[in-house]
Amino acid sequence: MILQALCPLVFLLACSTSNASVLQTGRVQVLRRNAPGHRLRLLRQVLPGRQGERRLAAIAVKIVRAAAKGTAKHIAALRASEKDRKRLECLRSCSELYSDAVDEIGTAATGIASGTAGGREDAITALSAVVDAPTTCEEGFQELQAPSPLAAEDAEFGREASVALTVTAAL
Repeated sequence: MILQALCPLVFLLACSTSNASVLQTGRVQVLRRNAPGHRLRLLRQVLPGRQGERRLAAIAVKIVRAAAKGTAKHIAALRASEKDRKRLECLRSCSELYSDAVDEIGTAATGIASGTAGGREDAITALSAVVDAPTTCEEGFQELQAPSPLAAEDAEFGREASVALTVTAAL
């Protein structure tokens, strides 16, 4: 099963679990670190059939949604305190990207929940757009030749979104 091949990938993307809370959903454990960047680990135990795979994709999408909302809040706080006009413009762009990502993640969740081939394709298309958000955000700061205050969060979000896309594409 292709999902079994994804387990090592998910495990490699995992990070430390200090201060982690464990959420139990079916037979999937999601460990989420209580730190900026929403570090998390997906541990797949036994997911029988399509229902289990769809549940895993739904959980991955929920995690990405929470990460996008958290990053959007962090961006809002940074914008409130930023004085430099060019950096403020970069943060505004990043804010739009993450706001759009939250909307696209909603589309992906709906597609996955539908359980149809068309819904799966909608979810893949939406998550493909979400995966690009952190890279596009970072490019703005690179053009300014300024360090990004979002570098760590963007990198983590990119990994999380990639996992969600990979798991969804395997449905």
